[in-house]
Amino acid sequence: MFEFSWHLIIAFLIGALIAAAFVWALASQKLKRESALRKEEVERAQRSAEESTRLTKLELLEEQQKRRKELEAEVNEREEMLRQRESAALEKETQIINREDRQVASSKRLADEMRRVKRYRDAYRHRLRKIKGWSKQEAEDAWRDELRNSDDETVQEIKREILLESEQAYRHEAQRILIDVMQRITATPPNEISATLVDLPNEDMKGRLIGREGRNIRAIESCTGVTLMIDETPGTLLVSSFDPVRREIARIALERLIKDGRIHPVSIEDTVTQVRDELKDSVIELGERSLLKLRLHGVHPEIVSLLGKLHYRLSNNQNTLEHSIEVAYFCSLLASELGLDPDVAKRCGLFHDLGKAIDHDYEGSHASSAAMLLKRYGEDDRVVNAVAASHDEIAPTSVYAGLLRVADALSASRPGARANALEGYLQRVRSLEDIARDMAGVSEVYAVQAGKEIRIIVEPDRMDDQEARRLARQVRRRIEEELQYPGTIKVTVIRESRFVETAK
Repeated sequence: MFEFSWHLIIAFLIGALIAAAFVWALASQKLKRESALRKEEVERAQRSAEESTRLTKLELLEEQQKRRKELEAEVNEREEMLRQRESAALEKETQIINREDRQVASSKRLADEMRRVKRYRDAYRHRLRKIKGWSKQEAEDAWRDELRNSDDETVQEIKREILLESEQAYRHEAQRILIDVMQRITATPPNEISATLVDLPNEDMKGRLIGREGRNIRAIESCTGVTLMIDETPGTLLVSSFDPVRREIARIALERLIKDGRIHPVSIEDTVTQVRDELKDSVIELGERSLLKLRLHGVHPEIVSLLGKLHYRLSNNQNTLEHSIEVAYFCSLLASELGLDPDVAKRCGLFHDLGKAIDHDYEGSHASSAAMLLKRYGEDDRVVNAVAASHDEIAPTSVYAGLLRVADALSASRPGARANALEGYLQRVRSLEDIARDMAGVSEVYAVQAGKEIRIIVEPDRMDDQEARRLARQVRRRIEEELQYPGTIKVTVIRESRFVETAK
């Protein structure tokens, strides 16, 4: 029994050893496989990283090349622009040099003529004094009378040259001042805005704004005086009105109603009333902001409030407050060029349209109403007179009135200042052509230069040169009496004779 148990234990140990060896062999193979797999994964990750690095390098290289090409194109464009500017500058410099040469030659010729006239005058006076025994002053007076009544072509030519030189010098100086002032003013051209967009959080809000049987939208339009246009455009609502005050009140009220979520006729009326009261308070801030921009002080609070109201007034689709500020800048720059007080000129420009914000308490035109208000609140007499004389209602007493007219014309007639409606523009052009067509002897009429000039072609056999000149004056007079227009309109009458022969 003992021997059997011993053999059994030995067999069991041998089996256990064989099993352990087998398990160890399996584990070794598994470890080898796992090691091989990990090695393969590491190699795969390395290859992937190398590929990613290579692609990144290629992308960076392409981006650098693209950026270099863009920079080269930009550099070439700027070089071309610089070459064009240099060419334009050289051309302008050449023109200036040629003009100066012509002026020098003309001045030299005029000086020679003046010296010749002086010698002639001295000889004439000496002869008069010697022959008639006159005094020096009597000879001088006789010489002046003779020169004034002379029909000599040389003397008349000298007179014309003197007047022409003086007139050209004044014209060039005036053009230089105006161009320099206009170039220093940078203003954004106004757009013809009659609608405002209001953002909606979702499409369901459109139905809530319309309300049951449209009672909400009718309440909004009734309280604000605007038109709400709800279409298929997602996320927006259009508020349409030509009155900017009503449009602004409607926009703010709608935004508050949408944010609050309670939309019904009672809340609409309360919100609109609240916004209207708040908008009245904001005009003071707008007026103070305009004074701060122009660095003006010592202005009465009532005038400040009226300035803020001008922000909500339009003249030919031009914001009246922005127009007044621009006129103030023009006045200030012109006054500085001419050696006048720029602060007084600035106040003239800012206050010249103040009457457009004044209610019916002041009778008369907006210019006279503004002048009375300014005088009441202690403004400078020069400012009061310039504002009152801006529309030829009273005679100007200082140079600031003329300065204001020039600045107002510059601001109103510069390109892009006033965005006229298309229908109004077409009507004005048609009215221009109709006025000229009513005249006898007119064959063709063309309104050109965006309605700034009208060209009239007359029949040469029915009208001579004097009658053509008279026709131009008549058309100009009718345009001034019958039409309202910004700036000026040039009238050109063309009369030509054509002689045609046919050879057979």
